[in-house]
Amino acid sequence: MSKWFVTAKKADFNKISEEFGISPVVARIIRNRNVEGSDAIRKFLYGSKKDLYSPMLLKDMDKAVEIIRRAIETNKKIRVIGDYDVDGICATHILCTGLREVGAEVDTAIPHRIKDGYGLNDNLIEEAAEAGIELIVTCDNGIAAASQIALAKTKGMDVVVTDHHEVPFEETGGERKEILPPADAVVDPKRGECNYPFSGICGGVVAMKVIQALIGCMCPEKEQQMLDKLLPFAALATVCDVMELLDENRIIVKEGLKLMQLSPAVGLLALMQVNGLEPARLNGYHLGFVLGPCINATGRLDTATRALDLLGTSDRSHAMNIASELKELNDSRKAMTARPPVFRFPKNN
Repeated sequence: MSKWFVTAKKADFNKISEEFGISPVVARIIRNRNVEGSDAIRKFLYGSKKDLYSPMLLKDMDKAVEIIRRAIETNKKIRVIGDYDVDGICATHILCTGLREVGAEVDTAIPHRIKDGYGLNDNLIEEAAEAGIELIVTCDNGIAAASQIALAKTKGMDVVVTDHHEVPFEETGGERKEILPPADAVVDPKRGECNYPFSGICGGVVAMKVIQALIGCMCPEKEQQMLDKLLPFAALATVCDVMELLDENRIIVKEGLKLMQLSPAVGLLALMQVNGLEPARLNGYHLGFVLGPCINATGRLDTATRALDLLGTSDRSHAMNIASELKELNDSRKAMTARPPVFRFPKNN
């Protein structure tokens, strides 16, 4: 039988308790999560949107914003290529929402789980070239797609990678060298040269940071409004991609949940309603174990474009139809996984 041990990291728990008006037990729990120092504890307990880090701290963010801004101003066709899980779908929605807000001509492509597999592939690049796409923006993928991005470059397309996965590397003489894709900009907090203060953000949050930076450059008066519009989807992506709820992830989920409780987007509200959830009582469990699985089910059993359509629609009737389909798909998935396997043995001749 496994033995469980409670971490016992040391600190002056009574002092922390008095300073922040919390019990010594809560103080111990916070310390066990490696949160140290008054500023970090304050942020953990009371952090708000003003404590979120500037998107410009991400390596290559300035390049990415300039490439995208120039593409918009010259009416280039932009394609966002995402992924079929909750994080990838939310990141795709976030990028498209922000890009359309500043007048971009943008469409999307999400790989089919069976036909395409994960991430970029040559087919997606060829299809983009045939469609006259001039700029590809990836989200939740791309950091390991060097050959596909090289193919896009040979076809005259600009490429901006936004991702949060580990950067591929090779070891030579005991030294690790990162292998970055030949994109025009690579925005990934896990890059060795990136000095972003917290690397544990998901693809949806990286996408939100790109839009924050772009809106700040092109329409600064809309920056706060856009942040509030995107935070619920960044929160959903953070929970469903199982990111640690530390540092700014904790703030993103807290603030995103508040917005979903008060004024949920049409698609999210429909998904809550078909699952019998009251927005005012929504919590992190509902994101990870009720709403998220419905969105994930489309990518697993069908096509993720239905989920993307749900997140972007403003038509209540259309949203309810899609939400009902997604719930049915997830119910089917649960029934399939709950069904015991059938073993068939060959008959004796």
